[in-house]
Amino acid sequence: MNFFDRQRAARGTTLRLILLFTAAVLAIVVVVDGVVLLATRAQPASSVVSWLIVATAFTALIIAGGTISKTIALRAGGSAVALSVGAVPVDPTTTDPTLRRYVNIVEEMSLASGVPMPRLYVLEREPGINAFAAGYTPADAAITVTGGALSQLNRDELQGVIGHEFSHVLNGDMRLNIRLIGLLNGILLLGLVGLRILAFGPRGGGDRKGGAAPILVIALALTILGFVGRFFASIIQAAVSRQREWLADASAVQFTRQTTGLEGALKKIAGVPTGSAMTDKRSAEEVRHMLFGEGGSSFSALFATHPPLMKRIAALDPSFRPADITQLQERWSAQAPNGLAEDAALGFTDSRTSGASVRIASRAATTPAGVSARVGTLTKEDLAHGANLSAAIPAAVRTLATQPSTAVPLVLSLLVADQPDVREQQLRLVAARLGQAVSDATAVAVRQVGDLDRMLRLPVVSIAAPLLVARPRLERDAVLATLDEMARADGSISLFEYCLTRYLNGLVQDAGDPSGRSRAGRTDTRQAQAAALAVLAALAAAGNADPGRAQHAFTAAVAHLLPGSAAPYSPPATLGALDTAWPPLDALDPKYKQSFVEAMVTAVLDDGQLAVAEAELLRTACALLHCPLPALVA
Repeated sequence: MNFFDRQRAARGTTLRLILLFTAAVLAIVVVVDGVVLLATRAQPASSVVSWLIVATAFTALIIAGGTISKTIALRAGGSAVALSVGAVPVDPTTTDPTLRRYVNIVEEMSLASGVPMPRLYVLEREPGINAFAAGYTPADAAITVTGGALSQLNRDELQGVIGHEFSHVLNGDMRLNIRLIGLLNGILLLGLVGLRILAFGPRGGGDRKGGAAPILVIALALTILGFVGRFFASIIQAAVSRQREWLADASAVQFTRQTTGLEGALKKIAGVPTGSAMTDKRSAEEVRHMLFGEGGSSFSALFATHPPLMKRIAALDPSFRPADITQLQERWSAQAPNGLAEDAALGFTDSRTSGASVRIASRAATTPAGVSARVGTLTKEDLAHGANLSAAIPAAVRTLATQPSTAVPLVLSLLVADQPDVREQQLRLVAARLGQAVSDATAVAVRQVGDLDRMLRLPVVSIAAPLLVARPRLERDAVLATLDEMARADGSISLFEYCLTRYLNGLVQDAGDPSGRSRAGRTDTRQAQAAALAVLAALAAAGNADPGRAQHAFTAAVAHLLPGSAAPYSPPATLGALDTAWPPLDALDPKYKQSFVEAMVTAVLDDGQLAVAEAELLRTACALLHCPLPALVA
């Protein structure tokens, strides 16, 4: 399946989960009401009806409250989940060899895939080989690996594991995982409330005539139903998780275009004494369905959140036999594998020197269908290009982009104009809105980014973006407002200024309202036709100074999107006019969204060339439509 097919499949999975959950809740309510009828059969009819209303409302309220409260608690993002299980953040500028390799792999994959750089964490005291991705959207995603994974996996193997986790980010699995946690919590809370009522409810024979007996009977029913419901809900959770793990394994192989990395990681899990087990059982239980490998043991295969390890290995290496596990265990029982030593033997290195000495390889654009097929995925060539982009970023700029105190000034500095009068006005704006210290830091950053290659500007922003997203809401809003004012300081908005400000606004909106965005819509192209035509006209104008050529590009794009139809070429007077176009386009059904992405590619490739400005606008448009697109530079 391509990205758009996976979106449709994910929507179907979510719908099935909601239906199953609704059916479970209705069944629980019906059983509770049945118990109430039995417990109150000797009472007057009016009293029985009152009991039924109270029991139904109470049961539904507990389940809904447990589900909603847990879901809200998880809105804090992937970092909150990582910290809750004891993970510690990784400094992106670290010089520790194992951590440096980890940072480089994730950064390369982020730059290659078109998603913002996730926050990185490590479970230092976990000797097993494991990892997980958490968050509601790619804008607030965090990737966590265990100390055992960092120390025992070589670069290929660690890249395979990270590719597996990146697929969860790209495929929307993190959102599904949060829904599962919330639904399970609601049903479990029902049983816990029942236990609490049994423990502290009314006692004594005198109370029974006043209604104590029905209350105790209902409490007992809630307790039993809550834990029975949790039992079956856990089976559903495990089945969904196993299905997503198969997809993530396949995606990891697709990303890296080789099986040896993922295969080697799984074989090491099978062979090392610690396997993928987590020593902190409480934390392991909380994130068990998110982990790369089983965090513990399940008493039944029904409750296993991952496919059997042997089957996962055999899918990658059909020649592998169970007897081979014994050989692996004997090999690594005496001495655990050393990932860095294996890297040295294989010739891998992460000690590259960043900066202009590394050439950014040019990328050939492909057909519209070929580009849409690359949305939400990676190829080995994309990863190589991501590595080149990462290596080409000057060390000083990377440091600014990855530190909380300098990430915002760096982003602001990218909009500072060359004209002295406009520059002074922009720095005064920064001082007025964000403080003199930020303005001074922005002026310093301007000197660092002055010679930054144009192709590196948005990649640098994607590295710095998570640090902006992580700031308090009022501070985020102030930064975005300052960026908008800086872009307009010279009386117009350039293509890059528009791309930067809209890209960051989109990420902040995703992080601030994770439940309302990044989901597959249901509208069709006709309903969003005006918005689609405005964007296509803007893309055609961006790549063609000649109005005649722009008209030709627009006509070709419209023909792809609306076969047999024609529309007047009318580019928006300002880029800001496109702001109202993104919501209806984001709400397109995946099938129509795929067609629109191909129409955008048709517009920018009509002249057979893809300029940096066109590529920036195309990639920004795809980001706003939640269709992460690998870098396309010709």
